[in-house]
Amino acid sequence: MIKLGISGACGKMGRRIYELASNDKDFEISFALEKKGTPLIGKELGKVKVSSNQDGMFLIDVLIDFTLPDASEANFDYVAKYKKALVLGTTGFNDSQIQKIEEISKVIPVVFTPNMSIGMNVLFQILPEIAKKLGPDYSVEIVEAHHKAKKDAPSGTAKKLAQILANATGKEIPAHAIRLGDIVGDHTVIFCGNSERIEIKHQAHTRDLFALGALKAAKWIFNKPAGLYSMQDVLKG
Repeated sequence: MIKLGISGACGKMGRRIYELASNDKDFEISFALEKKGTPLIGKELGKVKVSSNQDGMFLIDVLIDFTLPDASEANFDYVAKYKKALVLGTTGFNDSQIQKIEEISKVIPVVFTPNMSIGMNVLFQILPEIAKKLGPDYSVEIVEAHHKAKKDAPSGTAKKLAQILANATGKEIPAHAIRLGDIVGDHTVIFCGNSERIEIKHQAHTRDLFALGALKAAKWIFNKPAGLYSMQDVLKG
């Protein structure tokens, strides 16, 4: 059984990860982490108490972190110190934070991806082939939409799509962000020629999509050697 820790356990994603993991026989939830000042610190979340003490990571095998860049960065030294695996779904990191992720991956196994859905990761694989077959006569742009509380714009997924397509086409790919209501996550890649348009859209209907992907990654990374892995590695496994 995998001893699981959840960072941001009282947030929307954290709670859903907790609920799904609680019903999975492969997991035992051993640590629920929240930032200092959160009203639920010290209260029980199932069989564990919510804590702001990151030293509690010594109790776990794998930490899942879907929080904010600064909150995630504060966890890096602790997962490295206690040699715990990390599944990281946080987006919006700056260059120095990404460098730190690369550094800790030399000590512990890290799955780091902007999107943990299976469908989106299939798109990551096939879009370069589509772009190359359509050729330079087709312009490409990306439009993404998320809920109004999402901090980073464009999303990490949109940036990843743009990077993949830029590598395939040799051109910079514009990405446009929309922040409205409670949209979970929509991403549309638009290929436009002189007489036709192709749109490839991925829509997340529920956060369960990402939570289940994170739990799949947690099972996969358990007992893996140190290294920086992606969801592509998880799906191959």
